[in-house]
Amino acid sequence: MTRILMVCMGNICRSPVAEAVTRSMLHEHGLSHRIAVDSAGTHGYHVGHAPDGRMQSAARRRGFELSDLRARQVEDADFERFDLILAMDRDNLAYLMERCPRTHRHRVRLFMGYASHRGREEVPDPYYGGAAGFETVLDLVEDAARGLVENLRKSVG
Repeated sequence: MTRILMVCMGNICRSPVAEAVTRSMLHEHGLSHRIAVDSAGTHGYHVGHAPDGRMQSAARRRGFELSDLRARQVEDADFERFDLILAMDRDNLAYLMERCPRTHRHRVRLFMGYASHRGREEVPDPYYGGAAGFETVLDLVEDAARGLVENLRKSVG
């Protein structure tokens, strides 16, 4: 089983939607029995909370359900447990790289590295913005998730 962890700051907007979108695409390609996806935050601000209601609404309009997800914080064991740890932005990537044991740093990278539209390296945090920000996040996440799933299809067969 390949294990992937999506990471943002609070685990209530970007990383849970990346988890849900990626899971859905893995299911569509018949890979959900071989690849597990989870999400976490670098900070513990919202541990135990459901994803942001605005993110849930935007995701639901596109057919992705987030209501059963709950925020959690990255743990030291995650660096051993996950084969791939994908940060939504450079700040969270830096945090993860600082905390990650040297032997596992090759597992940590930016999620947008899988996107077909290479103009953006980060998924912006929509938390303090309006509705359009959540739609932008979904556009970026769907693109990067498609690239990730295609990459995984090639590597796991």
